[in-house]
Amino acid sequence: MARCPLCGKPLDWGELIEQMLSLENAEEILRDREKFMKAFRDFVFRCPHCSGEFYGRNLPLEEAEKVFELLNEFRGSIDWENKKVKLKLNNLLALDTMLEQWDEKVKGQR
Repeated sequence: MARCPLCGKPLDWGELIEQMLSLENAEEILRDREKFMKAFRDFVFRCPHCSGEFYGRNLPLEEAEKVFELLNEFRGSIDWENKKVKLKLNNLLALDTMLEQWDEKVKGQR
């Protein structure tokens, strides 16, 4: 899971994405993987714990790609009017990772 590169505390992916919703063309960015990843790497996030600022490139990019997929898999995952993420992204990300590990384990036993 993503941690603040400054203080080391765990970060909520929903809160991180909500910070990105302030981008001028956020809807367009969140529909295109290439644009999303570029914007994510270059975006300056603020840690809710220590208030420090850091670039997205300092967070796990694999997780960011999975978050992108989750946001696009579930319709209505973002309330654009109120600029809020409706999904519990950390929980979904953890579940996705567990299922991948389970799948690898099952395939390895055959």
